[in-house]
Amino acid sequence: MIEKLGRSAYPRIRALPTRWADNDIYGHINNAAYYGFFDTAVNCFLIEEAGLDIHAGAVIGLVVETGCNYFAPLAFPETVEAGVRVARLGNSSVSFEIGLFRQGEDDPAAQGRFVHVYVDRDTRRPVPLPDAMRVALAGIAG
Repeated sequence: MIEKLGRSAYPRIRALPTRWADNDIYGHINNAAYYGFFDTAVNCFLIEEAGLDIHAGAVIGLVVETGCNYFAPLAFPETVEAGVRVARLGNSSVSFEIGLFRQGEDDPAAQGRFVHVYVDRDTRRPVPLPDAMRVALAGIAG
């Protein structure tokens, strides 16, 4: 079992509304939807604070590993608060940790991880992280 990290472990928190379609037949958010929350929280940070240009930038991030631990169910119409932090900052890779919380709660409902490798958009070969991105990512390292 992984160590559960409280809200204070995450330097960035983003509110994400759930959608009716996120619920499954069992009345809670389906496990696949959690990955959409992770992806949205990480990419919002990258676009808004780290200078990632998803449409025309020379460097893009590819997901090479993901994982999630579930602790408590979430359900529509809750607002999920996603905490983001960097667990490891490499030369061309970044390991993100994401905590999903019920609005205002400190204990996570789920914790996930994403590993991105940054590559040249055209060649798809790994490249060093751009300096501005590295600075922004270092600012949320846990």
